[in-house]
Amino acid sequence: MNYQSIGVRKVTPTIGAEISGVDLSQPLGNQQFDEVHRALMDNLVIFFRDQKMSIESHKAFGQRFGRLHVHPNAPIGVPEHREILVIKADENSKRVAGEEWHSDVSCDAEPPMGSILYLTEVPPDGGGATLFANMYRAYETLSEPVRTMLDGLTAIHDSAKAHSFRSKANDRADMAFPASEHPIVRTHPETGRPALYVSRGFTVRIPQLKKHESDAVLEMLYRHIETPELQCRFAWQANSVAFWDNRCTQHHALFDYFPNRRYGHRVTICGDKPFHRA
Repeated sequence: MNYQSIGVRKVTPTIGAEISGVDLSQPLGNQQFDEVHRALMDNLVIFFRDQKMSIESHKAFGQRFGRLHVHPNAPIGVPEHREILVIKADENSKRVAGEEWHSDVSCDAEPPMGSILYLTEVPPDGGGATLFANMYRAYETLSEPVRTMLDGLTAIHDSAKAHSFRSKANDRADMAFPASEHPIVRTHPETGRPALYVSRGFTVRIPQLKKHESDAVLEMLYRHIETPELQCRFAWQANSVAFWDNRCTQHHALFDYFPNRRYGHRVTICGDKPFHRA
């Protein structure tokens, strides 16, 4: 694709691109916004290096793409900015968020469109990479009989599976653990392409199937999603940004840097109710 105001370098042929020529601390002009949006649609996840964003500029960048989401049960990290999700791990962490493959907050009735993570502190000796997988390709590389079977099925996504480690006794009076039913194959509202939409992190069952059938089908799909050919790996550096489309990607955060520290902020952009046009 021809870009005039930004540089775009693909990370893999399947998913991911690094974007250059953009200062995310400043408002994007209309052409630059259009090209960043096109790069996201073309590559599913895009990466920016050497950024210096304040909380305000981070939120402003996300708001160019839509209304910002407030996580239903994460602790309040920045009280005056409820849309900011703090992502952190240190020598006291026994686990980190996102260790299972997932699409963010798919338990919501209207799951997020996208997420923008900005890390300011990373492990000094490497580690802490994030893997991203292409859910268009996950669907396309299934056999035709499996695709035909899945096209009419739904799945339950339950926050209690992903966030069971969070106690209700914290600073969130409005804490909730939603569960929602979505098509196993969703049609992307902007590209019109079908994408696989179940995850080991959130999905608990397929209601149209018996339990043993549901368990077997889901395990097959989870293993398929974990195929390396569907993925790219982003090695974080301090002041890097990743922006991914939750409607057609999944991601997996590696916790391979204990007891070192990793710290950053995420904003999440509201989405709409998944549908499938078979």
